Amino acid sequence: MKAAQLSKYDKNFKLDVNNVAIPTIKPNEVLVRVKMAAVNPLETLIGTGSVKLIQDYDMPVTMGNELTGIVENVGQQVANFKKGDAIYTRLPSNKIGAFAEYVAIDSAAVARLPENLDFSTGAAAALTGLTAYQGLHEELDAKPGETVFIPGGSGSFGQMAIPIAKDLGLTVIVSGNEAAKNRTLAIGEDQYLDFRTENYWEMLANVDYVIDTLGPSEFDHELSIIKPGGRLLSLRTGPNKRFATDHGITGVKKGLFTLAGANFDRKAKVANVQYHFIFVRSDGAQLTKITKIIEKNNIVPAIDSRSFSLNEINKALDLVNHGKTTGKVLIKF
Repeated sequence: MKAAQLSKYDKNFKLDVNNVAIPTIKPNEVLVRVKMAAVNPLETLIGTGSVKLIQDYDMPVTMGNELTGIVENVGQQVANFKKGDAIYTRLPSNKIGAFAEYVAIDSAAVARLPENLDFSTGAAAALTGLTAYQGLHEELDAKPGETVFIPGGSGSFGQMAIPIAKDLGLTVIVSGNEAAKNRTLAIGEDQYLDFRTENYWEMLANVDYVIDTLGPSEFDHELSIIKPGGRLLSLRTGPNKRFATDHGITGVKKGLFTLAGANFDRKAKVANVQYHFIFVRSDGAQLTKITKIIEKNNIVPAIDSRSFSLNEINKALDLVNHGKTTGKVLIKF
């Protein structure tokens, strides 16, 4: 089979499409024939070595974290899937490989494809869905009646985060561009701010939580609107001491994370706010819960009009990193 592989970490990395053996499944795994694989900024973080302190890989490694496909075979211990099932998944971070014609996946990381999604739209749902679910339920421990603000929440993350937050009973405020306002309001958020004409830090105060999608440049503004005792969760700013402790990271790595996040932790402490960073994990049981929210609200993630073949993987990566997209970029098999 063909697989797009990384041979070494490099700031200008390229993937090579190689012929490799179809994987042999373990008793707890399913063999999936890939239909669509999503291309995410996470691929660049992995390829450049930016997250190797969190997850390091033996080379060469088949890349890709998110896919839809059809179950071709099941291991002896797998009872909840059968051949022919349509599935979607965020692959376990220690065993990625969505950019391949076949992949062996722990069945605990897999869920059936939502009924209202096809292989294309389903490939855009797992990673953002799990990020939102784990962020809201675990990192923020959000409760009904509380308020969450998502700066930059009019994109693909917000499409999943808004209905999951509303399912929790939260008030949801989002900032984004004017073009996305009506689409975002339609999926349930309570207040929309146009970032070009409205500065959220001048309009909001005492919110319980902020989920940052924009990165370090917004950190001070985001802190300024959170009430004392609230929480700031970032998808982009970077790990800190809390992240290391929560993930059982010790020794030199913990020291490096503590040092890297020291400035952000110091600012958060002054503001009496907890700073959290998330690196989303696979979880089929959570995906099954997300499926119910997707189906109930008829959530259909946006996908870019351009699709790529596996041989065009580097073009797809370049588009995600440097181009302008209208939704999730996909590799079609």
